[in-house]
Amino acid sequence: MIKPRTDIRNVAIIAHVDHGKTTLVDELLKQSGTFRQNQVVQERVMDSGDIERERGITILSKNTAIYYEDIKINIIDTPGHADFGGEVERVLKMVNGVILVVDAFEGPMPQTKFVLQNALSLELPVVVCINKVDRPEARPEEVVDEVLELFMELDATDEQLDSPFIFASAKQGIAYANLGDEGKDMKPLFDAIINNIPCPEGDPEADTQVLITTIDYNEYLGRIGIGKVENGTIKVNDEVCIVNIHDNTKNKKVRVTKLYEFEGLNKQEVPESKYGSIVAISGVEDINIGDTICSPSNPMPLPFVKISEPTLSMTFLVNDSPFAGTEGKFVTSRHLRARLLKELNTDVSLRVEDTDTPEAFKVSGRGELHLSILIETMRREGFEFQVSKPEVLYKEIDGKKCEPIESVTIDVPEEFVGIVIEKLGSRKGEMTYMAPSKGGYTRLKFSMPARGLIGYRTEFLTDTKGNGIMNTIFESYEPYKGEIISRQQGSLIASEAGDAFAYGLSNAQERGELFIEPGTKVYAGMVVGRNARSGDMEVNVCKRKQLTNMRASGSDDATKLVPVTAMSLEQALEFINNDELVEVTPENLRIRKKILDPTARSRARRK
Repeated sequence: MIKPRTDIRNVAIIAHVDHGKTTLVDELLKQSGTFRQNQVVQERVMDSGDIERERGITILSKNTAIYYEDIKINIIDTPGHADFGGEVERVLKMVNGVILVVDAFEGPMPQTKFVLQNALSLELPVVVCINKVDRPEARPEEVVDEVLELFMELDATDEQLDSPFIFASAKQGIAYANLGDEGKDMKPLFDAIINNIPCPEGDPEADTQVLITTIDYNEYLGRIGIGKVENGTIKVNDEVCIVNIHDNTKNKKVRVTKLYEFEGLNKQEVPESKYGSIVAISGVEDINIGDTICSPSNPMPLPFVKISEPTLSMTFLVNDSPFAGTEGKFVTSRHLRARLLKELNTDVSLRVEDTDTPEAFKVSGRGELHLSILIETMRREGFEFQVSKPEVLYKEIDGKKCEPIESVTIDVPEEFVGIVIEKLGSRKGEMTYMAPSKGGYTRLKFSMPARGLIGYRTEFLTDTKGNGIMNTIFESYEPYKGEIISRQQGSLIASEAGDAFAYGLSNAQERGELFIEPGTKVYAGMVVGRNARSGDMEVNVCKRKQLTNMRASGSDDATKLVPVTAMSLEQALEFINNDELVEVTPENLRIRKKILDPTARSRARRK
């Protein structure tokens, strides 16, 4: 018999990137009494990873639990970036409702539409939180209308259109139900969660069923499966069975050794958990996302959401440059393969395939950021490897070659509109919308091939002098749009190995823009800069000024070098051409030609 559990609410916080989800969770944690009064708490406490804290984005969904008026609220903080949409899609299976956070100035953005569409398709109730109402340029009334328009566009039901709106400033820790009210604390948001998010329901007498939607890993406990108890009760030392709706062969009996529930930011060991609870189960080997843990007497798998397919791929190769093995701890193909396969355990949006050679692996993901975060994580762990230029994944639909199309939303000051339209037009972008926005900005929307965006972000920031904001999200597969010429300029290539000297660099900088400084170790075939013209050019950056006993007025002035462009990982991936690689080590990022020998390179070009 199905019963509700009135002492629990399970809710996910969803939003576009940088709309304040994690800061909002911080305040809910603080005001629910999760921390001691004198406890020092860092900002964005839910962003636990180094890369998350540095970049100010959420990459992995996180679980936490707070108490409000004797009701336990399990909260899941989800990523806001489209590249990590796979994280959002699956955790929504654990919750009974969502809090949609929307910036009071920016309004609904592409990712807002994506996450809301997922919630509405699962028929989840929504509490809308208009955040950052304290911004000087905030326009909450207009944003409310825009959110309602988005609901209608996504065919929301009448109940969903009646979703409550809460206005908040997560930074100040206040919320209120009506515009113009005085805000003191987050109580209106707590009340909205309790009153509008339904209780979890299940059959307490039925056989145990737990759907695993997240995998965590701990050095001491091994793999930890996180999911919601759909029916029955799960207990420590229970013998259970692992089954999967997409894999009929999977049917393995295991024993539950440790069981946890979430309390604040920590996991609390418990002897048993009833239906409706979100639990973490350790000691179960080979547990994967999408598995159902159930009673051996009735092994019935639960349905699991189909995760969106990857749209971009890169080749990860063993480093074979002249500097190979000098800076990394893990350098072999065995190390590389094991690490990539380990990532598959926790990242459902990733695909790893073997290639013709054991030295290379094809890795597919949801976007450039998705793959670059994996590369950055691996280099920090001590891995040394090489990666190729990102390529889009084509599909054949009804006998036609089709490619992924992205919906691009751009906010730029008026003076840069012309250059943006011109650049995206040359990359097969079709403008679908243009209207003035607040603060002298213009909002542009384009529909364009995903491959047209590869290498454009850095150019976009240069063209708009850092004032432009660009957001993209996958739209659909459409017939191939034709050839796109993205990079017009060639590379400056080191002609010999050695240390770069100021004299050699000063000659090279006349040919284009340099990426390296004096003292940098280089090898023949390494890319040291961007040529001002099309086509590659070899330069000798190791050249030293010949010492003579002759002196001439003015010729011995100090060599003047232009400040170099230090390439970040994303910029390097955007810069490289099809015949180039990025060499990734814990200490350095280098760009190189696939074929280092100049004679072999020109021969390959002629073929």
